Amino acid sequence: MDGHDGDNSKQSTADMTAFVQNLLQQMFRFLNCVVLDEMGNRIDELEQSINDLRAEMGQEGSPSPSAPAKAREEPKSGEDS
Repeated sequence: MDGHDGDNSKQSTADMTAFVQNLLQQMFRFLNCVVLDEMGNRIDELEQSINDLRAEMGQEGSPSPSAPAKAREEPKSGEDS
């Protein structure tokens, strides 16, 4: 044996390792995108369900519960002047 087979084997192993690492990184990025897309879809569905419920309750025109209390209060008569 002249030692070249060992060098080729080491290079082949290093190439395979680099290939597998690259493949795993690409799969990880892809899965992250899929997960984010799915979360976005679920959020959209949740928002639609909330809007549907608000419409059913007749509260479409009501101010958001997160709005400041003063903005939600109606002015009392005589306080405008």
